[in-house]
Amino acid sequence: MEIDKIVKLVKDAVEKELNQKDNENLKRIPIEASGRHIHLSEEDAEILFGERYQFNKVKDLSQPGQYACKERVRLIGPKGIIEGVVVLGPFRGSTQVELSVTDTRILGVTPVLRESGSTKDTPGILITNGDRYLKLKEGVIVAKNHIHMTEEDSRRLNLKDKDKVKVKICGSLRPIIFEDVVVRVSDRFSLNMHIDYDEANACFLTKDSYGEIYE
Repeated sequence: MEIDKIVKLVKDAVEKELNQKDNENLKRIPIEASGRHIHLSEEDAEILFGERYQFNKVKDLSQPGQYACKERVRLIGPKGIIEGVVVLGPFRGSTQVELSVTDTRILGVTPVLRESGSTKDTPGILITNGDRYLKLKEGVIVAKNHIHMTEEDSRRLNLKDKDKVKVKICGSLRPIIFEDVVVRVSDRFSLNMHIDYDEANACFLTKDSYGEIYE
């Protein structure tokens, strides 16, 4: 009888620990570092690559329906040039160039922090592909870090679309807390926090790093 009690106590303790770990894992947010890239409108894509040009998909990205293309473009700013900027698909309604602050300093353009898609009154840039070029009037941004999540994720984390949260970066050599991280909720998304390379380097991001909502 005494042995049965001991076995039950041990079993209950193990189950409690496992449940606690499961709950902790459910709160973990995968983190992805996003390098410089460009989203093209269909009209601008034809200017740079030709009419009805078919882009070559190289790999799917973490967000459903998004992908990286084989094609690259060159960015020419007042102070410098950046080669080999990857084109992401599919087409957007308007062209958007996403850079880190370090990139903007290389090019000599003003770094403007914006949510993706908010490009009004942002800097422009010269974009080239071989002898083809596009003078983009506006659309260069430093993307505000954000979390993509599904409706189910938002309920589990008790969040809603457009919320702003603090996220602690865990599992890195330099744990830091990002503030004003924008929550974006849609069943078209997959749970992932996006930061740029400057932010990733600042916290020594590794494959084992993850985020947690900090309260």
